[in-house]
Amino acid sequence: MPRLRPSRPPKPYMPRRPKPYLRRALALLAGCGSEGCTEPVMRMHGFTADQLAELVRAGFADTTTERMLGEWRQALEVKRLKITEAGDRALG
Repeated sequence: MPRLRPSRPPKPYMPRRPKPYLRRALALLAGCGSEGCTEPVMRMHGFTADQLAELVRAGFADTTTERMLGEWRQALEVKRLKITEAGDRALG
């Protein structure tokens, strides 16, 4: 009777090279320095919210939420994206 092996959890899918728009986003984040870029800045460069979410889900970027005062002194919450070590490795 054959012995059954315990099942292993599937490895997360990590593409060898990120998609071209993700590479462009990583290059932009790497150029922003240690502070990173805000989501509106990334959106002005043509990235969609889904693309930015994919970047975070893949572990290439990390987000933090900041409170800022906008025009007319209204409080705004803005997400700031920063490149991670995994993002640096994927870019290089």
